[in-house]
Amino acid sequence: MHSSSSSSSIVVVVVVVVGVVVVVIAVVAVVVVVVVVVEVVALTVSVAIVVAIEVAVVAVVAVVAVVAAAVAAVVVAAVVVAAVIVAVVVGGGVVDAVVIKVVVLQK
Repeated sequence: MHSSSSSSSIVVVVVVVVGVVVVVIAVVAVVVVVVVVVEVVALTVSVAIVVAIEVAVVAVVAVVAVVAAAVAAVVVAAVVVAAVIVAVVVGGGVVDAVVIKVVVLQK
């Protein structure tokens, strides 16, 4: 009777240990899956953020380039107008103004 009781206890202990191991493995598997999902999401989000920042930087650079081109055009126009005015005032003739305008535009 005693041997039967102890073998029953051993079986119960083994079943409990196996049950605990299965639960631990399941928990570890869930944790691993969660960590992998979080890492993938974080990587995706960080890539999206980097891409968004790069797009924003490119957009800002494009705007700056357009503004710089507009400013340069205004400066060139102002220089041409000033050159024409100076030529008309100093040279006293339209021919001088046209020559200066052409020279400035070629530069």
